[in-house]
Amino acid sequence: QAISISKAINTQEAPVKEKHARRIILGTHHEKGAFTFWSYAIGLPLPSSAILSWKFCHVLHKVLRDGHPNVLQDCQRYRSNIRETGDLWGHLHDRYGQLVNIYTRLLLTKISFHVKHPEFPPGLEVSDEVLEKTAGTDVNNIFQLTVELFDYLDWELKLSESVFRQLNTSMAVSQMSAVQCRLAPLIQVIQDCSHLYHYAVKLMFKLHSCESRDVPPAGLFPAVFLSPLCSLKNFFKKASDMLYFKRLIQIPRLPESPPNFLRASALAEHVKPVVVIPEEAPEDEEPENLIEISTASTTEPQITSDIFEQTFGPPNGIRDDRDAQIESLKKEVDMLRAEMEKIKLEAQRYVTQLKAQVNSLEGEVEEQRKQKQKALVDNEQLRDELERLQRAKQDSDRSQRLCAEAEKRASATEMRYTKLKEKHSELINTHAELLRKNADTAKQLTVTQQSQEEVARVKEQLAFQVEQVKREAEMKLEDQSVQMEQLRQELDTRRDELDQAQRSLSHAKQTGVELSAQVEALHAEKEVLRRSVSEKECELLSARGLVEEKELLLSQEADKATREIHELQGRLLEKSHQEQSLQQKLLDEQFGILQVTVREAEDILRDAVAKLDDPLHVRCTSSPDYLLSRAQAALESTDALESGHAQYVASMADAAGLVGALTLFAHLTADTIVNGSATSHLAPTDHADRLMETCRDCGQRSLGYLAQLKDRQTLERAELGAVRGALQGVLQLAQELRPKSLDIKQEELGDMVEKEMASTSEAIEDAVRRIEEMMSQARSESSGVKLEVSERLLVMTSTNLQKEIVESGRGAATTQEFYAKNSRWTEGLISASKAVGWGATQLVESADRVVLHTGKYEELIVCSHEIAASTAQLVAASKV
Repeated sequence: QAISISKAINTQEAPVKEKHARRIILGTHHEKGAFTFWSYAIGLPLPSSAILSWKFCHVLHKVLRDGHPNVLQDCQRYRSNIRETGDLWGHLHDRYGQLVNIYTRLLLTKISFHVKHPEFPPGLEVSDEVLEKTAGTDVNNIFQLTVELFDYLDWELKLSESVFRQLNTSMAVSQMSAVQCRLAPLIQVIQDCSHLYHYAVKLMFKLHSCESRDVPPAGLFPAVFLSPLCSLKNFFKKASDMLYFKRLIQIPRLPESPPNFLRASALAEHVKPVVVIPEEAPEDEEPENLIEISTASTTEPQITSDIFEQTFGPPNGIRDDRDAQIESLKKEVDMLRAEMEKIKLEAQRYVTQLKAQVNSLEGEVEEQRKQKQKALVDNEQLRDELERLQRAKQDSDRSQRLCAEAEKRASATEMRYTKLKEKHSELINTHAELLRKNADTAKQLTVTQQSQEEVARVKEQLAFQVEQVKREAEMKLEDQSVQMEQLRQELDTRRDELDQAQRSLSHAKQTGVELSAQVEALHAEKEVLRRSVSEKECELLSARGLVEEKELLLSQEADKATREIHELQGRLLEKSHQEQSLQQKLLDEQFGILQVTVREAEDILRDAVAKLDDPLHVRCTSSPDYLLSRAQAALESTDALESGHAQYVASMADAAGLVGALTLFAHLTADTIVNGSATSHLAPTDHADRLMETCRDCGQRSLGYLAQLKDRQTLERAELGAVRGALQGVLQLAQELRPKSLDIKQEELGDMVEKEMASTSEAIEDAVRRIEEMMSQARSESSGVKLEVSERLLVMTSTNLQKEIVESGRGAATTQEFYAKNSRWTEGLISASKAVGWGATQLVESADRVVLHTGKYEELIVCSHEIAASTAQLVAASKV
């Protein structure tokens, strides 16, 4: 590759040989990139020679088009080198330099376009499907891609126009090496332009199909397409007229007029321009240097004359120049004729190939049209299938969602019950902990109060001591002041005596010695008194100092005691706040437990009330005695509930009593409602209706009471009077429904049972008679075996029911004695016989309705089976 690069990119003004370029391209495929190429290329002295830079751009263009796909990424890394080379030669007034500037801009545009759109390889060969996929359906994306393709095409055309502009008339011979050096890169430009033109036409049609109808009229089209089309047509026309390109490439012809983009069918008339590269000559063969007609060669006539002389000998005289020119022209004509024949043969071969391509393309178009139609049908089917699957998915999602919601509700209920239990135990522990903390706080408060009382006592003692010291100091001051007054009075008396003595001294000089002695004694006594007064004053000052020190100490101790009192008061206040917050938290938690319990109780009662109207509960039965016991228990639970409510209202920190009583009340009341509904199924119509309404009223009043417990404002005013009234109503109806055998004497009990059993037997016989009448009508339609079985069942049913029951347990006693002996059994027998009689009547009426409306007599068989089964159950129960 190094040798090929050095031979291909040099300063000779000659085209790059194909064998060198081919070796460089093969090297990129071997190493899967252009690392070696760029490692040598960046060392080339491109700024020193414009021809070197021009041939470098030519080789780089070839490597980009035909090299390995990774070449594009390697060239992307050296964009700055390419740009610097173009900018350098763009500032210089050199003919090749201007071409290098345009060529580098073209290469940079090419690299940027293919990096941005990796769907387009650098060779620009993509299928129409890839183009459609890249453009997409968004009109903005299509417009952007079209603009980028036109920019790409503009730089290709600018390069071709610059090359042709530099080819003046003196350099118009395309076989000159200097001209071929400039024309050689245009082969890659022609290949790029053919593809860019085809893609631009496709995208323009797609843009017009996406736009609205508010476009220019038919026959006109945007100028953005007209200008490149005219330039491209001129470029292809000039290139096709040059002998250099005729030997190396077959240039397609473009249509005279541009396509009509407003007519969608015009796209089918568009023919993709195909560039054909003929088979290359051997690598060592040099291209022929054909001579234009307007020029004459100096070497060929000499060679021709030598051959003529060797063949015919030397001429007799001087040869005419016109003969030589004629011969050379004949040879040139023969050569051109051979070349023309060769071109015709190649043209015919190309035409045949193009026709084959057109036929294959038409076949492909037809196949694609069929595939498109099939795809549309499949698309519709898939859309219908998708809608059906979406509906099925929505239904399944809805069912799964409902199932998940049900599971969530069940799990939430279970979790709520578990959390309620955990919360209840946690609250109990918290309450116990709070009680312990409350006791500790009370102890600390007691200690604090004791310390405060002790501080107060100390303060009082200190105040008392201060007062005592003050009183002592005041007493001392008073004593000292009294003594001072006495001393002053004595001093005054002494002064008076001294004055009298002096006056007497003046009168009696003879007694001067005695008086002087007295005076000296008085002076000495005066000094003693002065000394005593000064000592007393010193003692008074020291006493005042002691008093001030005592007062200072007492004030300091008082301040210290005051600070301790304030600190203890702050702690006490903080403790009280903590206790209040804990107390409030305890109240909220207790109220929360109560609310959870109330909600659970409401759910229980609502479920019980809902069973009053549940058709599945119709077959459930119960006895008045059991209902009486349930109603009595529920009525008794109201006392515990009222006591728990009063206890909670008095102390809202403890809701345990109310929660337990409320749970028991909810379960017992719900049990009473459910059993009341079950008892009403065997009761007479009037009693059954009253019992159902009373149970419903009991449930509603209980729910109303629970609703009052859910609000803090109405919680204290909640009353159980209405609930008690409803439960007493249920209790009264249960007592009315009980058998009246308890009020009857044992002697009359047997007669009553016999009457009840007789009425039951009559009801059964009446039912049997009605069934026999209906069976007599059905004998013609039903099988004999079924009717015989049903008649046997009816005969068994219509036997003496009372006799069978009594004979099984009477022994040697009479029937009345048997009934009187077994009074509790007799009560159950009366209730059961009533139930059997009522059930037989109902079964016959329902069977009659079924036969009347549907004509199906099989219901009679089912009815007789059920009557026989009820009677058998009655017998079995009475035996037990």
